[in-house]
Amino acid sequence: MAAGHPHPFTAEQSLQRLKEGNERFVNGLARFPTVQKEVLAELAKGQQPHTTILGCSDSRVPPELVFDASFGELFVIRVAGNVLGPTILGTLQYAGLHLHTPLFVVMGHEGCGAVDAAIASKFHGVAQRSRIETLLENIVPALDDLDASQPHEALLHAAVEANVRHTVQTLLDTPEAQARLEEGKMKLIGAVYDLESGRVRFLD
Repeated sequence: MAAGHPHPFTAEQSLQRLKEGNERFVNGLARFPTVQKEVLAELAKGQQPHTTILGCSDSRVPPELVFDASFGELFVIRVAGNVLGPTILGTLQYAGLHLHTPLFVVMGHEGCGAVDAAIASKFHGVAQRSRIETLLENIVPALDDLDASQPHEALLHAAVEANVRHTVQTLLDTPEAQARLEEGKMKLIGAVYDLESGRVRFLD
């Protein structure tokens, strides 16, 4: 997409497409079991995704399926625990500057193993291998205000949401996000996927 061209979707329209797609997915009415060759040929000319998603690498949470989205609709970044890092930030910056996606979603999921490991590290002193520890360092700060005395299932539920909110806030604090928000053309929102129901809960 050439710079300066208006994006065909607003942030609100993009969010509505995600909600409608997740509803079709939950109800077993997904639209895209196959993709026509003509569609692939057209997409080969360029991409114009309506949403950028930073999600977890968990194999049970593929955003394209969860939102019943076809080729070219979503620009997806996946990393364990949906955490930030230099390369993730660079990819998000690319999505904003070159793809101009109006909607950015940070999507965690219930029962996240990375968040669970961060809980074990912070509250129980459990050590991990060095590179996993580096990953957890991005999650642990999000857990500061949690009540560690609550039942583990409740703690993990709260921690997953806290991690998503922490990542969203970190992104909101970047100069790039502030500039795009001032333009009024971009929306950044958190979400949590439920593994059992398939439902995505968008956070206010």
